[in-house]
Amino acid sequence: MDLLNTLVDKGLRRELPTREEALAVLATPDDELLDVVAAAGKVRRQWFGRRVKLNYLVNLKSGLCPEDCSYCSQRLGSKAEILKYTWLKPDEASKAAAAGVAGGAKRVCLVASGRGPTDRDVDRVSQTIEAIKEQNEGVEVCACLGLLSAGQADRLRSAGADAYNHNLNTSEGTYGEITTTHTYADRVDTVHQAQAAGLSACSGLIAGMGESDADLVDVVFSLRELDPDSVPVNFLIPFEGTPLAKEWNLTPQRCLRILAMVRFVCPDVEVRLAGGREVHLRSMQPLALHLVNSIFLGDYLTSEGQAGQADLDMIADAGFEVEGAGTTTLPRHRADGAAGCGSHSGGCAPEADSCGSHSGGCAPCGEAPEPQSAPAAAQEAQDAQAPGARTDLVAVRRRGAGTDLAPNA
Repeated sequence: MDLLNTLVDKGLRRELPTREEALAVLATPDDELLDVVAAAGKVRRQWFGRRVKLNYLVNLKSGLCPEDCSYCSQRLGSKAEILKYTWLKPDEASKAAAAGVAGGAKRVCLVASGRGPTDRDVDRVSQTIEAIKEQNEGVEVCACLGLLSAGQADRLRSAGADAYNHNLNTSEGTYGEITTTHTYADRVDTVHQAQAAGLSACSGLIAGMGESDADLVDVVFSLRELDPDSVPVNFLIPFEGTPLAKEWNLTPQRCLRILAMVRFVCPDVEVRLAGGREVHLRSMQPLALHLVNSIFLGDYLTSEGQAGQADLDMIADAGFEVEGAGTTTLPRHRADGAAGCGSHSGGCAPEADSCGSHSGGCAPCGEAPEPQSAPAAAQEAQDAQAPGARTDLVAVRRRGAGTDLAPNA
């Protein structure tokens, strides 16, 4: 296909595709899906070889968030029966992180629910970062604490944080339909604060919330302009008890097309397959490794992932290798800060939510549902089992951080 040849050429040159080309990737028929994966795979291998970076989430504080993000199981008014607990102590968080590192994780992502950290919270997280770094030589630490206030990014950097995650999640035009308690501009500002402090920026999206192809292209183009080093791609986990519980809009094929589009738009960035991969990609997860170069190992913030050993087996069986601690993830031009996946001419141009593992969606946030008659409730239950809905794959996390059970890593 001329389209795919053009996109491969542009990806190898770090050149921005047109919006029309990005939209065309999302519109390709299933009969051409393997061609799309093969083409995007050439770009992935150019910049990252066959390496897969493993990341591990530690939920420092779970539930009871005052924000109304419709996708999130920890949101204001959520009825999802998730774990709820206050801040883990530094030694508890470090112990949880060590399990992920032992499983092969190169980066530990420290996540806390809430609008944003207080200065005392930053002190807490700083102590946790120092404990993790002391006990796990060479590990990267990414913090994800919500909206940052002035000076907080600098303090996290001084404590040893390597990166900061704050996702855009959806396009600017549709953001107000998903969240009302903060703005899209607030999120962009926090990413800029992290970059200004010298932290590696991590910012991504959630697909499957009822957005259009144009919305997906909008947010990915915005991410390219924002120029993060890593872009987590989450697929909505429709938690019962959240406004988006019935949004089952994704097929494995659509997920792969979305990942391919992200790779073409941000060719030399760490594209991370994040929350929801087990739910929506299912047995086609190995194909996604030809598009992404990074995944989360084991469980997510409030939901369970597949077994950590299954992740390792999948990577090996697909012919990929786990990226070692001594290997630099990003291509040299990005690692050296000489260029980025931003909109610089002549160059690449371009889970408080998590590193990508909250999920959940659309009705007035926090509004109680109208009483239903028995027939209406039965019909709603039947509708929830629409083709593609796999509620059996949405399992609330009951192990690891905040519990007495061993983590999945």
